Amino acid sequence: QLQLVESGGGLVQPGGSLRLSCAASGFTLDYWTIGWFRQAPGKEREGVSWISSSGGCTNYADSVKGRFTISRDNAKNTVYLQMNSLKPEDTAVYYCAAVPNRYDYCLDYQKYEYHYWGQGTQVTVSS
Repeated sequence: QLQLVESGGGLVQPGGSLRLSCAASGFTLDYWTIGWFRQAPGKEREGVSWISSSGGCTNYADSVKGRFTISRDNAKNTVYLQMNSLKPEDTAVYYCAAVPNRYDYCLDYQKYEYHYWGQGTQVTVSS
């Protein structure tokens, strides 16, 4: 069964850090672009960051640039999202998702193009 599982969420004070992980099972991530999305209560799910198959291309939403870093370890079949200088407005459920990218294109895939989604992990930034 093809599955993505997020972990690493939790409660953190403003200015703090968290590292989210997205682990794949049932398939290898080598030929997939991985995206991180988030959804706050009452809001639409929005893209946060993505990384291409090899990790050569990355992209960030303006709201997280300079604070979040996406990376991947294909040997561990895992993608990470390091989140620093967290703000209350970063509070949301964070999801990772996978879209096939066999030729390692640097493409900003649309949300609907992602094939597989994890169940999400809650991040709460509050004092």
